[in-house]
Amino acid sequence: MHREEEKVVEIRGVKKSFDENHVLRGVDLDLHKGENLVVLGKSGTGKSVLIKLMVGLLKQDEGSITILGKNTDNLKLKELNKLRLKIGFAFQASALYDSMTVRENLEFPLVRNVKNLSRKEINKKVEGLLDSVGLPKTINQMPAELSGGQKKRIGIARTLILEPEIMLYDEPTAGLDPTTCIDINNLINQVKEEYNTSSIVITHDLTCAKVTGDRMAVLIDGQFQAVGPFEEVFAQATNPRIKSFYDYNFIQ
Repeated sequence: MHREEEKVVEIRGVKKSFDENHVLRGVDLDLHKGENLVVLGKSGTGKSVLIKLMVGLLKQDEGSITILGKNTDNLKLKELNKLRLKIGFAFQASALYDSMTVRENLEFPLVRNVKNLSRKEINKKVEGLLDSVGLPKTINQMPAELSGGQKKRIGIARTLILEPEIMLYDEPTAGLDPTTCIDINNLINQVKEEYNTSSIVITHDLTCAKVTGDRMAVLIDGQFQAVGPFEEVFAQATNPRIKSFYDYNFIQ
């Protein structure tokens, strides 16, 4: 059983609506230190809204979000920005700058946020991360020259450059072929082991969930309908909506 002090994220009673669209209807969730937690749901169920609330890109209507012991509601902008540096956000579309080389893309957050680094230190960090994600030879390439899977890997590398304590992955396997999906899933697990991160993986891909998740939380109609290990969630799924989600992925 996880001890209370091992929680790095605590979400309590969070609600978020956009006009009449009640996206999150009072959700509770914990992320424990050193785990990959998968938030599973179909498109449009509020998964991405949840992580945007966590990094302060959106504000909840009700409830509280505590990250690394800090209640995000009470933080001034300077404190929020400091907290954001401890959270890596791997965007669905990789969010690379098209006009920069891979090297420049990785250097950008480092140079902007970490002062007094020498060129040698920057080079070592960039080259080390490209080795970690298996793409050392792309260092001088432009994003347009990369495949979708390579862009995802570079996006993850750029997120890791500031050594975040928490990683947020938004639909990491979306739009990728099955072989590349396997590579990205393996990379998510590798990141957890190598960089000692705690991660939330947002996905509607059950294979991704099964391979990467220590636990999963199934989001349906704005609430978590089940939370636990993959086999437990789906083996005991008396909720027909959870079962239909499983069938949609695996029994087509």
